[in-house]
Amino acid sequence: MTVAGRDYATDRTAERFKESMLKRLFLTLAAMAMVCGSLAAVAAELKIGFIDAERINKESAPAERASKQLEKEFAPRAQELQRRETQIKTLQGQLEKDALTMGEGDRRAKEQELGRLNLDFQRMQREYREDLNLRRNQELGALFERANRVIRQIAEAEKYDIIFQEAVYRNPKIDITEKVLKALAESK
Repeated sequence: MTVAGRDYATDRTAERFKESMLKRLFLTLAAMAMVCGSLAAVAAELKIGFIDAERINKESAPAERASKQLEKEFAPRAQELQRRETQIKTLQGQLEKDALTMGEGDRRAKEQELGRLNLDFQRMQREYREDLNLRRNQELGALFERANRVIRQIAEAEKYDIIFQEAVYRNPKIDITEKVLKALAESK
């Protein structure tokens, strides 16, 4: 039926379509509101913490003790390396200074000795670094075992649901690193 160029059937269909879309939109918004509300409720009940492992590695009392222990343990070898390096530099300086006045045999002997000393020095330096890294890793392993025990104790005592160690962003309110550092300092 058309009156004055209008089709009432088409208008009625368009009206029903609009009502249907509005109902869907309303139901979708209502569902989203319920989901957001339930997520907010879950988030409000969830207790999250964060620890800065790098700070624990650098600032904790056990880490400082381990660092001092490693320095003390490896100091004699570091001094020996310095002594050998000085010896090599002295021999190299002598060789450069006296090369023109030395005989061919003496110069070759000094160059061979310098080469041998350099090889020994490099070997000793490599062994020193390897041993130091091995011991440092052992100490770090022990430190993180202790730190993990302390973190678990704090988590259980204060009823944390989860404690993160790495995050792109963290709110300072959830950072419990200071508590961990304090607990590590108190435990021997």
